[in-house]
Amino acid sequence: MHELRSNLTKDKKSKIVLFVLDGVGGIPYPKLTELESAKTPSLDKLVKKSETGAHIPILSGLTPGSGAAHLSLFGYDPLSYNIGRGILEALGLDVHVTDKDLLIRGNFSTAKGNGAKIIITDRRAGRITTETNKRVIKILQSKIKNIDGVGVEFIPGLEHRFVCKLKFKRKLESTESMIVDTDPEEVGVPPLAPKNINKKSLKVSKIITKLISLIRIALKNEKRANYVLLRGFSVFPKIPTIQSLYGLRAASIVTYPMYKGISKLVGMTPLRVKGSSIESQVQTLKEEFDNYDFFYFHIKKTDSFGEDGNFREKIKVIENFDKQLEKVLKLRFDVVCITGDHSTPSKMKSHSWHPVPVIINSKNSFYGTSKRFTEKECIKGMMGLFEGKNLMNFILAHAEMLSKFGA
Repeated sequence: MHELRSNLTKDKKSKIVLFVLDGVGGIPYPKLTELESAKTPSLDKLVKKSETGAHIPILSGLTPGSGAAHLSLFGYDPLSYNIGRGILEALGLDVHVTDKDLLIRGNFSTAKGNGAKIIITDRRAGRITTETNKRVIKILQSKIKNIDGVGVEFIPGLEHRFVCKLKFKRKLESTESMIVDTDPEEVGVPPLAPKNINKKSLKVSKIITKLISLIRIALKNEKRANYVLLRGFSVFPKIPTIQSLYGLRAASIVTYPMYKGISKLVGMTPLRVKGSSIESQVQTLKEEFDNYDFFYFHIKKTDSFGEDGNFREKIKVIENFDKQLEKVLKLRFDVVCITGDHSTPSKMKSHSWHPVPVIINSKNSFYGTSKRFTEKECIKGMMGLFEGKNLMNFILAHAEMLSKFGA
């Protein structure tokens, strides 16, 4: 699909902003969703002048990871580009990556028991501070440097997140990274074994198994971050850039490494944000407005609070975004799109398969169908229910950047 879209794209300048409120979608808890409960006068005003719909991030009934969901939003088929979170997190942390490296996204976690009787009690180690993360990483790096001739490097991320880089002496094939994630995605159960998915990933699987055992020993004196959950095993992929596909000079305004990483992977320029607030992100957008055609603006905390089951705090993030929206609209973008990469209902405390509301505002919007930016209202709109990978079709069409298809 992105090849067809690329062939139809006109060489026309436009100003586009894509707001992604991570995990913004929800389900009634108990009667209303977070979006329905939030006070959002600016969003409500905008939606009445905008085209609306809801997207399915991957396929109906499939719960997406953030990487796959974002690739879909940018117009890539996530089933064709199944990219592990390890490489995305690594790029976001500015880790030097070669074709001989295997990248892994890790979560510090809390566990009890040993051996086959290990039970996960907290998948994020209580969201330890970044400073604690750095201290624990130093412990790991001092005790684990090599496994079976493969170099091991640990890189701290934000809060409980980190990257592990396995440095091989030869080029790795993507099939060698096909390992089962060890995160069980629930507590009170054992971690999953890092089993190989094919014969070519057997050697890597054995190294990962040894790595986990060594980490458990190294962290035996830690009360909270005493275990790790590993996922997103990946090598550096080949993927076309936003510029090559759509002719857009694209930039990202993000505050978390993984999202910086995925924006770098598709050729966006990550812009410097002074702080981590939505206000500081908006300031960066204002300062850089003249320098780029397409801005990807990511807000993380809607997802974080959803995963924590914190309904009220997720609402506050939505309301804070609403307060900043008028500043953005004054910049006179040709196209303003607001959506999420997936739903993270506070009731479920996890990503989910539920459709995600979308609004697109441009001079070509078919408006008047929806009254609020909510799940129930947006799905009434002209875009209806569609696959997320087609969002860029709508965005480029509203920007008048797509030529007619066929005779």
